[in-house]
This record gives sequence, structure tokens and C-alpha cells, in this order.
Amino acid sequence: MKIAQVAPLIESVPPKTYGGTERVIHYLTDELVRHGHKVTLFASGDSQTCAELRPCVTEALRLATKDRDPMAWHILQLAAVAREADDFDIIHFHTDFYHFPLWRHINATQVTTLHCRLDLPDLQAVFSEFHEMPVVSISNMQRAPLPMAHWVGTVYNGIPTELYDFQARSGDYLVFLGRFSPNKGPETAMDIAQRVGMPLKMAAKLDPMDQAYFDERIRPRLSHPLIEYVGEVDERGKNKLLGGAWALLLPIAWPEPFGLVMIESMACGTPIVAYQRGSVPEVMKDGTTGYIVSNVDAAVAAVGQIKEIDRLACRRYFEARFSAQRMAERYLEVYHRMINKAERWQGQYSGNRHTKDAEAQHAPIAPLEEEPWDDSSGFDQNEIHESPIHRYNQATITEEHRPNG
Repeated sequence: MKIAQVAPLIESVPPKTYGGTERVIHYLTDELVRHGHKVTLFASGDSQTCAELRPCVTEALRLATKDRDPMAWHILQLAAVAREADDFDIIHFHTDFYHFPLWRHINATQVTTLHCRLDLPDLQAVFSEFHEMPVVSISNMQRAPLPMAHWVGTVYNGIPTELYDFQARSGDYLVFLGRFSPNKGPETAMDIAQRVGMPLKMAAKLDPMDQAYFDERIRPRLSHPLIEYVGEVDERGKNKLLGGAWALLLPIAWPEPFGLVMIESMACGTPIVAYQRGSVPEVMKDGTTGYIVSNVDAAVAAVGQIKEIDRLACRRYFEARFSAQRMAERYLEVYHRMINKAERWQGQYSGNRHTKDAEAQHAPIAPLEEEPWDDSSGFDQNEIHESPIHRYNQATITEEHRPNG
């Protein structure tokens, strides 16, 4: 099968440090190549892949040595994909919904994975307009706010089983790994660690838009003797950091669409103490891979009970559900169903091929089987959309680029 993977240009594939979406794209792309498929990756020029790379900008935008307009480069990327559209059996977008206006008219079989939160009110208007565009969710919870969207499957994220080393013995510290954002709960993680009297290692990315929050709420607390800020870490650093921890703290304050750090932690055998929001009840199993809690008091108690969690059970739970191979196999199911549907649809029509091909990819298709989920999340309408492209755009808009009014 000839497959195009279209990645955001904010981070390289894989990212140098932080970047869950690009990391998943990397694992998926390489796994598809190992399955014998011909894969082309449209991404930044500093990406590393065993697929054929189509560089759409010299270097990833977030850490670039030169300031660039992200929207301009993503538009140029879409134009590059469109020029080669006829060369692929299917095109898999990971670029949010920004390509919808163009690609609803393109003669090509395509699907989009939505990696971001979808509970913001403005998105209902977008997906009502583009209700025919085939999309994949990364958890069943994620899709709940948009029942009008054309869901064709839920595919959980996965990572290579050999990437993280199982550690049978736990360390004596807690770990927070993510972003210094109110959504991720770094202050709550510090509260929990200080309450139980255990060291907390914080490996976190700091976006420009979160700088004020960091300076006001986080920086003053980093001088506490139990708190250690280790900066952003790469894959090797995460392996060591997570594998040596007593537990991962995930006191999130938002409806997490998936939470890649949970499966990275389980791969190391490290239990998780997480707030019951978003996809948490889908990804981890309470009492088997850690504990799902609702407040600081419950989290403190859970940390004290971590010794009851079998670290090998955490690893086995990860291997059974969240490997890169399993993720690739699920996506291949989606691809085959989309391609077969398009072929059947085209066989029923003659005449305007462009119109009928476009109709074919948007015809109804039964979704992949969903798994039970528990949506206990809420949202704050003042919080921004959590897509990587949107976060970067908001952080880099200058006054001269702001619309009037």
C-alpha cells in the first residue's frame, strides 16, 4: 500500500524532546514501513524516518533558528501533498482540521486523526460544516463532544515495546512529565509530593504562552528541597526517569485526549496516580496499573499504596494494548476499509470521476468497534484549543498580524 503521513511542522518527527503527536506519527510511520508498505512522510526537514521524507520546511518551527510563520508553512505543506495526491492509496493527516476546506474537494482517499481536545464550543460549527470528512479519535472519550463528526474509528496511541526498559525495582522519587501548563496540574503534583514527603522530579516543556504562569506560580516553588526541575528530556532521558520512579503523577485538570506519558510509564513498569479526567479510565486500569483519584487527599493515599501495584503487571498491560504494532494494525484496518469503500462507490457510478471519487471517501462507513469509556471530564471555555499547531500560532502572533478589532 502507498501511504502518505502528513505531520504538523511544529516539531520534528520524532521530536527532539517534547511532542506527543509527532512521536506517535514517527512510531506509526516506521511500523508501517516494517509491515512492508511504501510510506511517504510530509514533515520538517530535520525529521528522521525510515520512510521517504518530503521536507516541507527546513527545520521544525518551535525550536527553529529563524522565526517563521507557521500558517504559511502549513499551507505550503498542503500544496505539496496535493501535488502528489494521485500517487497514494491513502493520505493520513495529523494536522487538525486545517486541511478540510481544500481536501473535501480533492480526488483522493484520506483520513484524519484528531490528536487534540474536541470539547471547545467553536469546534461544533467546524465539524457541522465538514461533517463528511472521515476522522479517527485516539480515545472514545475524545469524540463525545462531536457526535456529528464522521467517525470511522478509535485507534489508541502505541509505542514500540523495545523502546522502554522494564524496571522491576522502583526508585524513591515521584515524577511529573509533561508541560508547565495549568491543564497538566504541575502545582498539584508539587502539593502531592510535599504532602507525602517524597522528592519530585519535574521534566516539563515550557511554551511561551505559559511563561507568565510559570514565573508566577511554578518558579517560586522550585526552590523547595523536594522539588527538582530537570528540564525537557529526550527518549533516553524519559526511559531512565520514568523507570526509576516510585510513581508517575498525572493530576490533570483537563479532558486529556489520550496521555502518551501513561503508556510510557506502564512500559517501564512504573505505576500511575492520575486524576479521573478525559481518557484516563480508558488508558490505565485502576488497581492494576496504578490508582485513579479525584483530589489531593486521595492522591496522597494512593502514593502510599503504590507498593501494592505489581510493576510487571503494568508492563504486561502496556504490551497487550498499547504497542506500536497494535496501533499500526488498527490503522491498517481503517485504511483498508476506506479504500475498499471508495472502490465500491466508484464502481456504482460513471460520469464525473472527480465528483464521484470525492463522494466516495465521504460515504458512510461503519466505525471500528469502540471500547467502554467513562467521561468524567469538564472543560473551561477560556482554555485554548490544545492542538500543537494552534498552540504555536497563538504564542507567536505579533501585534502587526493580529486582526483588527
